[in-house]
Amino acid sequence: MKQKNVLTGLLAAWALLLWPLGAGAADADYAREKKWANEVVPGLVVGDPVYLQTPRGHHKFLTLFTPVAGTDKAAIVVHGMGIHPDWGMVGTLRTDLADRGITTLSIQMPILAADARGEAYPPTFPEAAERIGEAVDFLKAKGYTQIAIVSHSMGSRMSRVYLAGKPDPAVKAWASLGLSQDDYAALILPVLDLYGDNDLPPVLANAAKRKQTLAAGSSQQKVIAHADHFYSGHEAEMVAAVADFLKATLK
Repeated sequence: MKQKNVLTGLLAAWALLLWPLGAGAADADYAREKKWANEVVPGLVVGDPVYLQTPRGHHKFLTLFTPVAGTDKAAIVVHGMGIHPDWGMVGTLRTDLADRGITTLSIQMPILAADARGEAYPPTFPEAAERIGEAVDFLKAKGYTQIAIVSHSMGSRMSRVYLAGKPDPAVKAWASLGLSQDDYAALILPVLDLYGDNDLPPVLANAAKRKQTLAAGSSQQKVIAHADHFYSGHEAEMVAAVADFLKATLK
């Protein structure tokens, strides 16, 4: 009886540990996503709005599709915390990479309330990975066979979760911008680790560790001089670094 009680207690404790993860996944602020979409779509100049469905079937999320004729290369652009797929430097990446001959699909990631801090986001990572998977499937159905992920900040942490699982073989490369807490251990695809030399302290502090875990032969770490976390005033160098990497790794 005593052993049974101990086992029951352990199972209960384990359930309590798991419960916040499952509950947190339902905490994505879909109303705020809809608000972003209502603001972004009417003013869209480049690209087309496409809504994809999460595998759970309860939510459609906005993507911005900018196709380029005559190529089988595409990049999934993954934004950072609490914003949208056409925000600032993210919008620059999705449009300028298309200008350089790479189709882009910039996708809305799960977001929380405007005052949510970064440590509140990990419970949204499973849904984030699912959205990236749906984006890959969409591009493959369009005939794209050479796919990269281009992510920034919290979006890089979300992309890491997708790539650490069972990523689709069509995903050939990852341009990871402004990654802070994680590294690239156990990843075998080519990775560009890009950051500014005026980046956020956690990004700078983790740079050496990230570099040590770059495994694929064509992986590289690159620093953009005088750039901050958002590459303000250095967007051209940011796009050039990502585009050069993608052209070298997407064959």
